[in-house]
Amino acid sequence: MDNNEHKMKRGLKSRHMQMIALGASVGTGLFYGSAPTIKLVGPGIILSYLLAGIFIFFVMRMLGEMSVREPVSGSFSYFADKYWHRFAGYLAGWNYWFLYMIAGMAELSATATYVNFWLPDFPQWLTILICILVIITVNLINVSFYGESEYWASFIKITAICCMIVFGLYLIFTTMGPFPQNFSNLWVNGGFFPNGAWGFAASLVVVMFSFGGVDLIGITAGEAENPEKTLPKAINQILIRILIFYIGTMVVLMSLSSWDQVGLQGSPFVQIFSNIGIPAAANILNFVVLVAALSAYNGILYGTSRMLYGLAKEGNAPKIFASLSRTGIPMVGILVSAVIGIILVIMTYYFPKELFMYLLSIVVAGLIISWFIITITHMKFRLKFTRENRLDELKFKSLFYPYTNYFCILFLIAVVVIMTQIPDMLISIIVLPIWVIFIYMTYLFKKKD
Repeated sequence: MDNNEHKMKRGLKSRHMQMIALGASVGTGLFYGSAPTIKLVGPGIILSYLLAGIFIFFVMRMLGEMSVREPVSGSFSYFADKYWHRFAGYLAGWNYWFLYMIAGMAELSATATYVNFWLPDFPQWLTILICILVIITVNLINVSFYGESEYWASFIKITAICCMIVFGLYLIFTTMGPFPQNFSNLWVNGGFFPNGAWGFAASLVVVMFSFGGVDLIGITAGEAENPEKTLPKAINQILIRILIFYIGTMVVLMSLSSWDQVGLQGSPFVQIFSNIGIPAAANILNFVVLVAALSAYNGILYGTSRMLYGLAKEGNAPKIFASLSRTGIPMVGILVSAVIGIILVIMTYYFPKELFMYLLSIVVAGLIISWFIITITHMKFRLKFTRENRLDELKFKSLFYPYTNYFCILFLIAVVVIMTQIPDMLISIIVLPIWVIFIYMTYLFKKKD
């Protein structure tokens, strides 16, 4: 397998890119995890998703500007290495790889729980092993097959959300009286922000991390069929889809019942389907979240293997990760990431839960690092093209530069400050500098070799 002979194939079509971008921004949290967040902020969660969605959109436009100019698999790690500093690229790549390996562990564990809903006695380890083997196979065939699998997984998730919104609106307009009364739950019972400004601020932190994974679209740039056309289209539609799917869902949920009653009888999703007279609601939800978890792990294995490939090309990882199969797949990266995923899942059975709280806190800290690096790297990237009078080479510019960069930096700082005031989140803030120092130590060790 000679890396000079084999090259990555541009096998991701426009429809694949559209669904990957969409699927990455819609996870299991919307189906199961929305109720606890609603308890924090009340109907104001609608504004929480809007503000966080605008932040994510600005960050993705920055990443999109760089990715359309140079469509590579290393994504923001490559750009940080080239336009900011060697360590910035090293930190971006290995931070991304590790945080998504931990996220993958959580998704794999979740699949076992969902299968046990139907088969209570089926061994969890066997479920996880089957899931890993299926996802490895999908990733090893070729990139087009990966794109096709993600297309249909995202289609299932989006169809379920659309049905929830449509059926929810049907219930609102057929069972809740005249029009003003239909949406009165949005402002009665304590108002739009029943827990005040602090409830809104705390919800922003939780909502922010529900968008983790949307940066996968930047990594697909190296294998997109026509990145100059498909990337801008996929990124531009992220905000519209967040508005429709997240905010549309929240408006329906907040209107159907008082905010402090949402999720008390299981998933709000199940409640809507049950109220419309669909007895298999729980089974439908379980199928959808199983697909969502498998889709998430599929994307994680794809993203982590491409990030290892990019790191190897930059000289920040062993050269073996830069080797490609005949079909243009980074096979070594896929297999190594999968094996480490299996080891992490096995560890969950033998190590105390406290250890995994620390690991999960790195995921939260890692997302902050990733978004911060994208924002700063984009500023360095744009300054270089401005100084060299080459702005005409940028075919997909970010919006309102540099003001959106400043907004995103201030927004991330605000999120970090809020997290210091939330006991459950404080551990992530403590871990954040320790994690950066640890990666820097490995960087210094690598430089000595």
